[in-house]
Amino acid sequence: MSQWPEYAEKYLMNTVKRLPLTIVRGEGMRVWDDAGREYLDFVGGWAVNSLGHCHPAVVEALREQGRLLIQASNQFYTIPQLQLAELLVQVSCLDKVFFCNSGAEAGEGAVKLARRYGKLHLNGAYEVITTTNSFHGRTLAMVAASGQKKFQEPYTPLPAGFINVEYDSIEAIKKATSPSVCAVMLEPIQGEGGVNIPSDSYFREVRAWCSEKGLLLILDEVQTGIGRTGTLFGYEQYGVEPDIMTLAKGLGSGVPIGAIMAKNRAAVFSPGEHGSTFGGNPLACAVAYAVVKFALENNLAANARRIGDHFMRGLTGLKQKFPLIREVRGRGLLIAVEFKKESASEVVLKCLENGLLVNQVKPNAIRFVPPLIVSEGDVDQALDVLGKVMAQVS
Repeated sequence: MSQWPEYAEKYLMNTVKRLPLTIVRGEGMRVWDDAGREYLDFVGGWAVNSLGHCHPAVVEALREQGRLLIQASNQFYTIPQLQLAELLVQVSCLDKVFFCNSGAEAGEGAVKLARRYGKLHLNGAYEVITTTNSFHGRTLAMVAASGQKKFQEPYTPLPAGFINVEYDSIEAIKKATSPSVCAVMLEPIQGEGGVNIPSDSYFREVRAWCSEKGLLLILDEVQTGIGRTGTLFGYEQYGVEPDIMTLAKGLGSGVPIGAIMAKNRAAVFSPGEHGSTFGGNPLACAVAYAVVKFALENNLAANARRIGDHFMRGLTGLKQKFPLIREVRGRGLLIAVEFKKESASEVVLKCLENGLLVNQVKPNAIRFVPPLIVSEGDVDQALDVLGKVMAQVS
């Protein structure tokens, strides 16, 4: 029995219900625990490890940049930051970038940017419309932005300035729009909320409404960006362009980095109005540059689409076999299985016992966010385990 959970109980704040597993090594799609047992990883660091564990491109970038320059502060120019900014602008519809350390920081910065835009161009408008079941991060403002009561109730009163409305309802956004609103912030697919996919027309309608009313459209692509859903960015699948976009998670494939991207007209920060001590440091930017470059050169978005379709077909087959499964939904390699009962924790534990790591997002739903390098063979192995587990749980 591993002694490390006892250390956690003694020394760590109790902020997450951890599984009885201590991971000590990872390579590609697999990790090993402190007893040497191997696991197939379909959690991927919560959609972070886009290239898998310890990918050579990431390790080499860490090694090379670590010998040159790790941190210099944003008082100076550094080449990895500028190279990464250029690449992200070249492959997206946005014009300017600000680098930070996480998705939550990117969300905070995006809201600050929208408020600054509102002060300059919308008569001081400051409110941001968000949606129920959304998730934008763990800071106090992003908890207020996230439309989930379980995250909000422990911290009331929450910061003002956010209006939570029904997801996938243009009418709800229209009804909530007032002269005080400066922006609408949405996830292309709600990941933490259970992998909720909107109707085909939703984002086109929201984009048209924001354009008509002069509001900024902020897309939170922290989870959907960098190929996760089958295109490099989620917005590409809806035929719209955001005014502001946030990135993190898969951008650094395990190295902490986030980014705010904006159209020129929305990039209204002036010197001193926003900043970050570690944001855009040479080490993280060198890794992210290597990650994005590798993803582009190897078309990992297409792999996510192809393997995701294969996985969905297999999961749909399990749904037909096991009535406990209510729904299979997803796009690319962002996939969820919803059960008719609150069986998610039991399924997660039994998968763990059988060497497969999966993620519970709701009491009745599990999520699969494997690295984008996943193969059909990996998926077939996961499906075999899931079939055994479903037979036991059902």
